[in-house]
Amino acid sequence: MSDFTPTEMMTIAAARALKASDVCFVGIGAPSAACNLARLTHAEGITLIYESGTIGTEPRVLPLSIGDGELCDTALTTVSVPEMFRYWLQGGRITIGFLGGAQIDRFANLNTTVVGPYDRPKVRLPGGGGAPEIAAQSGEVFITMAMGSRAFVEKLPFITSMGHGEGGDHRARLGLATKGPTRVFTDLCVMEPDPESRELTVVSLHPGVTRDQVQAACMWPLRFSAQPGETPAPTAEELAILRDLHARTKAAHAA
Repeated sequence: MSDFTPTEMMTIAAARALKASDVCFVGIGAPSAACNLARLTHAEGITLIYESGTIGTEPRVLPLSIGDGELCDTALTTVSVPEMFRYWLQGGRITIGFLGGAQIDRFANLNTTVVGPYDRPKVRLPGGGGAPEIAAQSGEVFITMAMGSRAFVEKLPFITSMGHGEGGDHRARLGLATKGPTRVFTDLCVMEPDPESRELTVVSLHPGVTRDQVQAACMWPLRFSAQPGETPAPTAEELAILRDLHARTKAAHAA
């Protein structure tokens, strides 16, 4: 039996992709856990920015929302939301936009709006917030999502945040000069878009995970690279720091 959970593997794999030099626009939830783990391990100098306008924040616990006081209390500075989006994001100063979603398709488009018809949805989701702009204007986008047939779907009922659209050069045809999603970190594997078609391709399987397991959790026929690698297992240090972060967060929010 492994001594780490699939979610821990996903978070650690995502954290490893970040560099100390990155300026990262952070989403709440799994992206926040990955970005703060990177900050507490190998990427100490990383600049974390949240949608509420907090720049260079170093939260001691994971925030409940972008309005969590922990973000402002530990930030280098806090600017207005219009300045955050106009100067920092649209100004090309964000190297990585780190997002999650309720649903994703084969071209890494994200849905956080509705499940089912827009006018009569089965589920109404939280909405886009700043994610559509982050997906369009960040230098590149990382996505973290747990795999499952309800999340990895053949066709999205609504595209909230643009990934690679219909594939190929669709982003460029729409006038988007940024790279879009370059990696998708899941609890089973890591995916990257094909250089030509931009369709998501499995490039790494997590320890103990098989191709059949990954395919069973996805509603479209997955592409695999010629020789998918195995994601390096979490180290003891990575697990200890991540678990301590979650323990502090749980204690703080229960108080």
